Amino acid sequence: MKKQYAVIGMGRFGHALAIALAQMGHEVLAVDSNEENVDEISPYVTQAAQADSTDEKALRDLGIQNLDCVIVAMTSDIQSSIMTTLLCKEMGVGMVVSKAADEMHAKVLKRIGADRVVFPERDMAVRVAHSLNDNNILEHLNISLNYSIMELVVPEQWFKKSIAKLELNKRYNVTIIAICRQRGLNASPRGDDIVDAGDVMIIVGQQKDIEKLEKSLDMER
Repeated sequence: MKKQYAVIGMGRFGHALAIALAQMGHEVLAVDSNEENVDEISPYVTQAAQADSTDEKALRDLGIQNLDCVIVAMTSDIQSSIMTTLLCKEMGVGMVVSKAADEMHAKVLKRIGADRVVFPERDMAVRVAHSLNDNNILEHLNISLNYSIMELVVPEQWFKKSIAKLELNKRYNVTIIAICRQRGLNASPRGDDIVDAGDVMIIVGQQKDIEKLEKSLDMER
């Protein structure tokens, strides 16, 4: 479904995010106080504007209050990040996603109403670390503060076993929500479904439980 986004702050993260959203078919307004950054992003988005995001009138003139989601992507100026987030929420933006520089910055952003706070560099580092730590893990993605999704290539010790026999829910409190196979996707796996070589499990659970499963796999190798 096509949505309207604004990305404020055309640093590396904001620039890449704006382009990605536009490539997905969404309408994207890119905002930055630096004219060169605006000129650079302009060919890739619906609209690009040079503006001071701490100026409420400037934001209203851009129609920020009418968009589906605003991403506050700057962290070099924490004060501006906080002020911009606050203004967006006060103007009635339904979803405000703010990038945090550190935990204290994140805490303030949450206090003033940010709907979601992200740490792109840290999250990417965690994903890379998980993939390097275990060759079976294709992806490890945090979907909230406490929950994660993991893509796991079925390890050899699980070959020819049923989901019920693996007892992942009982042993680790995680849930298999799908199994990807060459012949197709099993989006509703049952207890008697057998897993085998080449299968990829999509597993969801609390972060601590996903980590417990990963440690167990390390020990079994």
